[in-house]
Amino acid sequence: MSPSKERAVGLGEAPGVLQPIVQASTPELIAGMLREAVASGQYAPGQQLSEKALAERLGVSRGPLREAMQRLTQEGLLVSHRNRGLFVMQLDEPVIRDIYLARLAVERAAVGHLIGQGRGADAAGLEPIVARMESLAADDPRVSDADMEYHQVLVGLAASPRLTRMHNTLVTQMRLCLSLMQPTYDTVDHRVAEHRGLLKAIAAGDAVQADQLLVAHMEDGLQRVLRVEPWQ
Repeated sequence: MSPSKERAVGLGEAPGVLQPIVQASTPELIAGMLREAVASGQYAPGQQLSEKALAERLGVSRGPLREAMQRLTQEGLLVSHRNRGLFVMQLDEPVIRDIYLARLAVERAAVGHLIGQGRGADAAGLEPIVARMESLAADDPRVSDADMEYHQVLVGLAASPRLTRMHNTLVTQMRLCLSLMQPTYDTVDHRVAEHRGLLKAIAAGDAVQADQLLVAHMEDGLQRVLRVEPWQ
């Protein structure tokens, strides 16, 4: 086997979320892989990322890797420290509160627009996601996946490309928060009731109730995350 083939096999066997990009890579693909690596915990909050090591592990040149890392820095997922390098963002109380502030602003706008356009009935399409959540155990990580999917689909229903883009920049940070809060639930009943109640209010075109339920849902999530160490 030639050295080049040995290198290709070695990269392909690299464990974890990050895998080499076999075909032509793009900064967007690389950024997506890095987001998933952070969201899954492969890189811990505060951990420094080595550009050289990442380029070798992914099998890409440093140019597109730098562009991908710049995107994640703009999203707030990575933090640049002068003369030190790039680090995964750290979650603390001010950061968590800011994540929920931004998330609530985007989702309230999406829900208000959806109902205002007379398309609240479209929210009925969220029921299969809630039903899937209901079928899982409280400690199953797929509950948080379904939770995140629900809110992404909800924002998407507003058919606003800009709201969707803003929401997408928060997805990885929101997934980190959802992972933190999951142990605070003994059963899925509360999460199911909140999500089902919200979709019913939206489907009924009740803008006031939908807004109240969304605000309460976000506040409950925020308080659950803040109760988890080291923020309690």
